[in-house]
Amino acid sequence: MRMAKTLQQRLDQASCDYDIISHPHSATSLESARTAGVPAERVAKSVLLDDRRGNYLMAVLPANRHLDMSKVRMTGAWQLTRESGLPSLFGDCERGAVPALGDAYEIKMLLDPTLTRQGDVYLEAGDHDHLIHMSMEQYLKLVPNAEVRELC
Repeated sequence: MRMAKTLQQRLDQASCDYDIISHPHSATSLESARTAGVPAERVAKSVLLDDRRGNYLMAVLPANRHLDMSKVRMTGAWQLTRESGLPSLFGDCERGAVPALGDAYEIKMLLDPTLTRQGDVYLEAGDHDHLIHMSMEQYLKLVPNAEVRELC
């Protein structure tokens, strides 16, 4: 697999300019940055949250940062989603390789401003062997409904 079908469709619809970066198999966004030789602060890590009532929220932050749940909970009673619940939401992605594009999967997004200050960004492509690289301008065009707020 090179890219999740939903991600490919969203990129095509938006006529985005991007590159596909191959890298050795990795288990986390931080490891993807390391194996691909790209700055970890430019790799968008997605963390999925839920409210125990079937609503989901995607928090997107740099791969080298940690999510501060107290900052997320200011928007509601969110908890980390168990990985067992992800296949139904991201059926075209490998487990643990969710692209940081909640809009494409109809999931509300929060986006940390430390990521938006980067000139470019890398996203998981839906598998553990590829990243999508694009300008931050192109990325923000893909996630027009994302709320930018401190998450780290």
